[in-house]
Amino acid sequence: MDEDTLASASITIAAPPERVYDLVADVTRMGEWSPEASGTIGQPSALQAGDKFWGTNRKGFVWWFTRCTVRRADRGERFEFDVDFGPSDISRWTYEFTPVDGGCEVTETWQDRRFGPLAGPVKWVGKGIIPGPRADHNQRNIEITLQRLKAAAES
Repeated sequence: MDEDTLASASITIAAPPERVYDLVADVTRMGEWSPEASGTIGQPSALQAGDKFWGTNRKGFVWWFTRCTVRRADRGERFEFDVDFGPSDISRWTYEFTPVDGGCEVTETWQDRRFGPLAGPVKWVGKGIIPGPRADHNQRNIEITLQRLKAAAES
């Protein structure tokens, strides 16, 4: 794993993969478990590959919006979307659901996509909102998100 451009963690959840997938793929609820993503603007809960949605995010008193495109929506297996801001690629978020005895293992992965001619200015603005290495920040957020998702899925 490239420490600067990837963050990932896994957790075992005592719930069927389809049930946990349904929680994650309902992006309107993401704010219930994520410390940064706060939800979406006017998005139905059943997304398919190719669908787009507006994600909302917050860090302290700063709020921002991103345009997201669903890349994969395989119920109970994988949910993946790309995040963009204007003409700039920002990141890819992937959730993988693997059946295990008594439930499933969920792996959440963030991949930085800020490359190319706009990467420098985009990263500079990002550091103004979230100082320090973005991968470290996202690693902590992923671990919190998975713990909260587990609590919601098992309740």
